[in-house]
Amino acid sequence: MSRSIHPERHYSSRNNWLRAGVLGANDGLISTASLLMGLVAGGTDGRTLVLSGIAALVAGAVSMSAGEYVSVSSQSDTERADLAKERQELDRNPEAELRELTSIYESRGMDHALARQVAEALTRHDDLQAHARDEIGLSETCLL
Repeated sequence: MSRSIHPERHYSSRNNWLRAGVLGANDGLISTASLLMGLVAGGTDGRTLVLSGIAALVAGAVSMSAGEYVSVSSQSDTERADLAKERQELDRNPEAELRELTSIYESRGMDHALARQVAEALTRHDDLQAHARDEIGLSETCLL
């Protein structure tokens, strides 16, 4: 699968890691602050408070990192399985898959002849990438 040569920079491809980073930072700050407020309310001394704060920050960072790794790995595994299934379908019945791709383009507003021409051209270029993007919904960044 080829990398896009599009010259303009778009930032939406970064949304997932940005969202995860913001969520992780907010979660870490709020849970650590809540823990420390509870300790202060309980009359904990300063040394224990600092040590508890550091431990909470480290534990939160490790927890969020591990959770994000498992989440991304699960998504990757699912995408690989979908691509393998699609590859099998393309190998077993390429004409049915070409009709399916044609139908997808027709549903987006192309007339049948143009939809078929586009489906054939994209299939010749990279059949799996065309189906991954337009049938399964995997973006080019998922396919790299």
